[in-house]
Amino acid sequence: MSELFDAVDALVASRSPLPPPVERRRLRQAHALTLDEVAAALGVRRATVGGWESGKAEPRPPEREAYARLLKQLATLYPAPESRGAPQEDTSTATPAAPAGPRGGAAEATATAEAEELPAAPPAPARHAAATQRPVPRAERAPQSSRRPAARKAAPANTPAPGGAYAHGPLLVLDADVERNVAGYGVGGLILDVPAKSLPALVEWTLTEARLGPEKLHGSGKDGDPLLVLTEAACERYGLPAALSEAERLAGRLPEGHKVVKQLERAGWQLTKRGLGPWARIYRPAQGSRRQCVQLCIPSWRALDGRAWGHAAQLQPAELARVLGVFAQRVMTPVGSTAVTGLHLMTALNPPTRASEPDENGKRHREHRPGSLGTEPMDPAPCEATDGHPVLAHLPRFHVRGPGERLFEEAYDWARDLTDAECMKRYLVGLDVNLAFGAAANGAVVGLASPPVHVNRPVFDPSVPGSWLVDLSHVDLSRVKVGRQWRDLDGDLLPSPFTPTGQRPTGPAWYATPTVAYAVELGYDVAPLEGWLRRESGRFLDGWYKRLRDAYVATMADLGVTEKLSPHQFLQAMDGYKSRDPELGIVVDAIKMTVKGGIGKLQEKARGGGWKPGQAWSALARPTWRPDIRATVISRARVNMHRKMLNLAAATGRYPVAVLSDCAVYAADGPSPLDVLPYGADGKTVPGSFRLGVSPGMVKHEGTQSVLWGANVLEQLGADGHVANLARYIKTGEVTAKDTGE
Repeated sequence: MSELFDAVDALVASRSPLPPPVERRRLRQAHALTLDEVAAALGVRRATVGGWESGKAEPRPPEREAYARLLKQLATLYPAPESRGAPQEDTSTATPAAPAGPRGGAAEATATAEAEELPAAPPAPARHAAATQRPVPRAERAPQSSRRPAARKAAPANTPAPGGAYAHGPLLVLDADVERNVAGYGVGGLILDVPAKSLPALVEWTLTEARLGPEKLHGSGKDGDPLLVLTEAACERYGLPAALSEAERLAGRLPEGHKVVKQLERAGWQLTKRGLGPWARIYRPAQGSRRQCVQLCIPSWRALDGRAWGHAAQLQPAELARVLGVFAQRVMTPVGSTAVTGLHLMTALNPPTRASEPDENGKRHREHRPGSLGTEPMDPAPCEATDGHPVLAHLPRFHVRGPGERLFEEAYDWARDLTDAECMKRYLVGLDVNLAFGAAANGAVVGLASPPVHVNRPVFDPSVPGSWLVDLSHVDLSRVKVGRQWRDLDGDLLPSPFTPTGQRPTGPAWYATPTVAYAVELGYDVAPLEGWLRRESGRFLDGWYKRLRDAYVATMADLGVTEKLSPHQFLQAMDGYKSRDPELGIVVDAIKMTVKGGIGKLQEKARGGGWKPGQAWSALARPTWRPDIRATVISRARVNMHRKMLNLAAATGRYPVAVLSDCAVYAADGPSPLDVLPYGADGKTVPGSFRLGVSPGMVKHEGTQSVLWGANVLEQLGADGHVANLARYIKTGEVTAKDTGE
């Protein structure tokens, strides 16, 4: 230790900009010292709260001063190179903290030195590895089979650091060691020692001492609830099973008689109707404006669906905290599945109420906020209702509604046989639209808090959201307007824009406003027979789209895929982009599923619980149960896809072979998307068609297979006139089951 002080003092005296090799080696050793080791060298004891233990012998003043000087000089003379330009931790409200692990960085050293010099009360119970600290190489991480990391490690440099009203961020991942000590891993490398010995005590500690919680996303909204993620070891520590039994898994919760549930009840805590399951809310009734609610996420109970979160449930606690922390910072703190989170995000960004102007007594009241969906659920129009909805209770039990009775706006699932000319080409190339449903939500005019009004023989108005009964069978894709000019095309090689199957409609059917407006855009007159229209309208989803769009673009940029890349640069950047940081790759997939699931959740169907057709189910009590909004977004997504294909066909004569939702497959002479999309010397492609890029609405390479592969799949899976959808298999080329179109 004396040599270390001498080395630092010598560097200060010399003012050398670059320490000689021997001194650099000593400084590296200084960086490797933990706070415990420094404290041991000084002959004092270190507290688990990041300072000197209260009630214990404090360091003598000379030692305290020397220790503070050491850390400040290290921070000044030997900053971690990776910290330059990294996001800085907000220290305006955070308590100064000590290093979190064996590689305490320069930012931590400064904060700790300042804490040591303050004569005030002891610091908060936190150990924080700031976002400015050197990332931990993957080679230093503990194996995945380990219950917890061998040593507490710093977060990578681009991990968000907590700040603001909730100094310790929105969430903690809790883990327990073999001695049953519990640590909470937060965002930005934060590590808290958790003193709670039971689940009720844990909830109490979270609300009173942990300084956790997500801040509100809108001025008229409310703060969210802190999230605790329990590893298997933490579950066992708090009396919960590491995994649910088969019966518990089917029920989605622990039985009401479980000992932990009874502990909560005795302590005055309550559970929501979904009970103590993979995603659980533990609360007490709010006191005034102060909420008392904590949310649990238990990955070993399958809380993190692999379709959205990949292998997140198998990550080490610090890594999982980073994944969830980035998602929480850029999207919102998860409140359930990605679909549930996507739906909650809509309300968080567009709250239903606001504070009124003061009345004569100076008191404010809650009032409806314009532009929102309000606080009351709304019955859909009969054509918009899903089968079994109470508004359809008068229909016979086994009645099947056709397109003249039901609004059927769904994503594409269309395919056709290859032409002779396409069979002579070598490759099939898939193009996938980025965040297709998010891009469709941007600018979508939807009904708000007013109910639908039935109108006979309405005059079509593309600015009015609603459902229209109209015959579009006269629209002939062989001759349509493209860019306001009539063009002759091979209509048989294009899917119809009016049906999910791509088949041409045969008579009157219900359509959302964007679908009918597209028929007018193609140059054809329309004469609706009926309409269910909404006079109060607005762009309810614009803020939702913008936040998810920014989250997606920012995370892709962290993975090396930025905006304003040339087509060639974009394709190169996309090659293996997730392998550059698999944890951020998980975040990208979760953002995508939040978009898709959030839109789908607007029309959540009845599930189990003894439900019978004609009865209401729980989702109908939400103001956000709005199948009309979902129909508008999906209609716009399908129309956007068709417009791109139409413009490409008109300019190049290339037609899609198959379309599945947001993926289109084309035959080409080469394996690259550049062999499908013509780019000029100016870097521009066909206006209004597909463009390569990372932004929502632009496309990326989905996959390439040979034409011979496609012919084999069509022959293998085709039966009874059914054509297999090659877009379903183009990404990997693997065909795992018979294609039934489902």
